[in-house]
Amino acid sequence: MAIITLTTDFGQKDHFVGAIKGTILSNLPEIDIVDISHKISPFHIQECAYILKNVYSAFPKGTVHIIGVDSELSPENEHLVVQVDGHFFVGANNGVMSLIASEVEPEKIMEINIPQTEVSSFAELHVFVPVACHIARGGKLEVIGRPFDGLKILKEFQPRITNDGQSIVGNIIYIDNYGNVITNIQKSLFEAYRNGRDFEIIARTNKIKAIHNTYNGIINFNLGKPQRKGPGDALALFNSAGFVELAIYKSDLNSVGGASTLLGLNYRDTVTINFL
Repeated sequence: MAIITLTTDFGQKDHFVGAIKGTILSNLPEIDIVDISHKISPFHIQECAYILKNVYSAFPKGTVHIIGVDSELSPENEHLVVQVDGHFFVGANNGVMSLIASEVEPEKIMEINIPQTEVSSFAELHVFVPVACHIARGGKLEVIGRPFDGLKILKEFQPRITNDGQSIVGNIIYIDNYGNVITNIQKSLFEAYRNGRDFEIIARTNKIKAIHNTYNGIINFNLGKPQRKGPGDALALFNSAGFVELAIYKSDLNSVGGASTLLGLNYRDTVTINFL
């Protein structure tokens, strides 16, 4: 059965998500619709790309992904279908597509060109849904578009190696629902330069000297509860996407706070790993 996923910055209050789903189901009653997220920060291209890049491969090839972020049509924001790794991404030419395809060459890039399509502020409903349904039915991309070679390229932040290999300087690229901050420093890069050395992670005035593979890796269960680290303590780990992440154990951004608030860290802030 075909699958269409939805990723938007619409939130849950308004009618937009419901209208999209209802229209899809009216056209394809047997389709599976999967919500990836509707809580992307408004117009946050990098956040949208980070989420999609780390989730799309979990779906079967042939899945159609509607991207509802910064989608209003303009001469500088064309509507596209990009086929990557057997998946179809339907959205605007705002940089999300290039970030998703930064490590995998697109198989096809088509500019959507549907005659008599209504021009409106709700492109997700009036353009992306008909295109996604066409693809989900097995329709050819050439029917709904023409080849396109002007994909807007956005470069991801790249960590830098400094001090003759003694330091890795990265940036925060994503803040999750718990307030945990994800850097662009991958485990593979860290291991390539560590060479068995001790290290310290510096983020503003905070220093962390260990990286775990799980959140509760911070706890020494051989110690009694009063003596060991636990909720409220800062830690670093390699997250499930393979990046260095800074977290507060069992944090709650809506009450006690998370790493972003308690450590004073924001999107694009610098995080440095020094090898000792």
